[in-house]
Amino acid sequence: MDVKEQSIANQSSLTEFLLLEFSEVRELQILYFFVFLAFYLATVIGNLLIISAVASDYRLHTPMYFFLMNLAMQDLGQASVIIPKSMANSLMNTRHISYLGCATQVLLHVFFSASNFSLLTVMAYDRYVAICNPLQYEMLMNKKACIQMVASVWITGFLYGVLNTGGTFASPFCSNVVNQFFCEIPQLLKLACSDLYLIETGVIVLSVFISLGCFIFIIITYVHIFTAVLRKPSTEGRQKAFSTCLPHLIVVSIYLFTGYFAFLRLPSDSSLHLDLAFAVLYSLVPPLLNPVIYSMRNKEIKSSLSKLLGLRHSSKNLFFFV
Repeated sequence: MDVKEQSIANQSSLTEFLLLEFSEVRELQILYFFVFLAFYLATVIGNLLIISAVASDYRLHTPMYFFLMNLAMQDLGQASVIIPKSMANSLMNTRHISYLGCATQVLLHVFFSASNFSLLTVMAYDRYVAICNPLQYEMLMNKKACIQMVASVWITGFLYGVLNTGGTFASPFCSNVVNQFFCEIPQLLKLACSDLYLIETGVIVLSVFISLGCFIFIIITYVHIFTAVLRKPSTEGRQKAFSTCLPHLIVVSIYLFTGYFAFLRLPSDSSLHLDLAFAVLYSLVPPLLNPVIYSMRNKEIKSSLSKLLGLRHSSKNLFFFV
């Protein structure tokens, strides 16, 4: 049985993959189930509250909160692609995921991850215009422009997901054992039997340069933002701007660098525990932290949530802008 699980030689197609177990001890599997359940519920509740608050409060129908609502949707999707399957496997003491399920997981995970980082870039631009060019803000960030930006983020994210999924599954696999708790592209490429995996390697390299360009854009944007903020005479205004910008940069940095580490490490440098830790960090932690970092410290969001939870919400004008 172990030999069968470890290698399926010369097999052009598979019906299922075997994911990494967090533990072989049944009691620990149940413990991991409850840990992931708590993690998932916190992520879902936090992001749903943000979506509900922005959609129901007319005062929050501005570009910044419109982007924030879409970010919460992406975070909710990203967590839902990975955590429920891992929870189910731990609860039922299994490692299995179907071939189609694995491909779907890759597609949706890449889709939400790429859309998430693209939207973070758009949000940096929004803050740049608001702080550095406030007189042009309404003209540059009007309703049509914002909808086009978000639509572009979702569409390009989906196309990027399709491209990566096609590149990953173009090659036959020599084994069905994935050394990760979800279907992660770098781990799947290690199982490839042909040179077709080089297609996906090329896509990843291209993605690295594109995401690096986005990161440089964000850094340059915030250099201008900080320069403008430091010129403000109001100490309160400076503190408010910094409290918004710094957490954003922290999340972007964690997301980007852990993703680079997971995707670009050489196989010889591979450590199972490190791979697992970085996968959890870049795929599961941001969806949990984003509602806290971007919203829970925001007075407008807090006020809206208070009304929402107090059943004083409005059902009018559920979409987007003043």
